[in-house]
Amino acid sequence: MRHGDKTNNLSRTASHRRALLSNLACQLFQYKKIVTTLAKAKALRPYVEPLITKSKTNTTHQRRLVFSYLQDKEAVKELFDVISPKIASRPGGYTRVIKLGKRVGDNAEIAMIELVDYNEIYGKGIGETETGVKKTRRAGRSKKAADAKAEETTETKAVTAPVEKAKAKKQDDLTKIEGVGPKVSEALQEAGITTFAKIAKSTPEELKEILEKSGGNFNAQDPTSWPEQAQLAADEKWDELKELQDKLIAGR
Repeated sequence: MRHGDKTNNLSRTASHRRALLSNLACQLFQYKKIVTTLAKAKALRPYVEPLITKSKTNTTHQRRLVFSYLQDKEAVKELFDVISPKIASRPGGYTRVIKLGKRVGDNAEIAMIELVDYNEIYGKGIGETETGVKKTRRAGRSKKAADAKAEETTETKAVTAPVEKAKAKKQDDLTKIEGVGPKVSEALQEAGITTFAKIAKSTPEELKEILEKSGGNFNAQDPTSWPEQAQLAADEKWDELKELQDKLIAGR
């Protein structure tokens, strides 16, 4: 029984089948397309495509491997020297089987098997664009594409880093001013006052009005000294700011 056996033996012994496929493969490499029965064409396809893949690595070892299948020096030479450069960018699917109907006489189904890159009727090969570059149908990205994307990301970070740093620098820590706590700082930032310079330009009355409009309970806050402190912070005179804050704390 042949349960689960998916290999079509073509009603031949193993040695006879190997010889048949070897001869068909040699003819395919020589003429680029051959007409045979549909069963033989379907059996030939998985036989020749691994050999074509091996030809992409043009080494003595690979030539000897292919020769062990074909037993024909001219076919091996044609495959490695002529066919291999033409299909170098194709990731697979080197052959195509086209049904031609039934044969007169024994009514057997016949088909043509050909190398897709040598078909001039269909024009461009499958997966080939107008620029002549062939696209793969694989889901994974190539290593070059991944490297290019990583490089682009690095360049983008290099360009945007100074901008982000500048944006971060524009927003000062307002809690460094004596009397400004986290909630007061949040209320001022919501009103658009995010830097020491903006506080220094504001009057105590304006700051008081902002706190009242924010809806928080800031009645106990006294912004009288905030513009002066903010000016020292904006000028980065931290020692003078510390002395002023010590005086404010001592005068309470």
